[in-house]
Amino acid sequence: MMGAKDKMHHQKVYFCDDKTLVSEQMQCLEILYDFNLTRPAEVKKREIILSKLFAEIGDNCYIEPPLHANWGKHTHLGDNVYANFNLTLVDDTHIYIGNYVMIGPNVTIATAGHPITPERRKKAAQFNIPVYIGNNVWIGANSAILPGVTIGENSVIGAGSIVTKNVPANVIAVGNPCRILREINDRDKEYYYKNLRFDDE
Repeated sequence: MMGAKDKMHHQKVYFCDDKTLVSEQMQCLEILYDFNLTRPAEVKKREIILSKLFAEIGDNCYIEPPLHANWGKHTHLGDNVYANFNLTLVDDTHIYIGNYVMIGPNVTIATAGHPITPERRKKAAQFNIPVYIGNNVWIGANSAILPGVTIGENSVIGAGSIVTKNVPANVIAVGNPCRILREINDRDKEYYYKNLRFDDE
């Protein structure tokens, strides 16, 4: 029979007030406290702290404080990941973030959900489904990525989006709920914003 810790990573309902889980989670919160109290110039110190916090972190990653996470050790970062301030990782199971991912301010990436029935919620019932974010994805400010979502490589999630379903590669998707607006195309190579054109030689 599965214990709470096993159920966390197998999409099963468990009770998140389990004393063993709460004690283990406190270790993450202690590390986060140190990270969020670093001075602006203490870049190297933050790098060392993040290497202790995350399951894995690639080269040349930069996360602006404050950072919030439920566990930290269930989050996997590739190379060249940038996250602006107030990134929230509800990583009760695994979050996989690819290379060259850009994350705007106030973004939430959540793996955890709760049953709809209030009787179970009152008992702190919870389930978790992993999130996958592909290479070269840009997630705009104030967006939320919900449990079980996969975002394909190169795609852009517009600011303020609530991503409830998978997003394929090479598209721009926006809204609540997030929907595909269009594919990334040749015009995007010429114009960087509305009618503003790149001036590359």
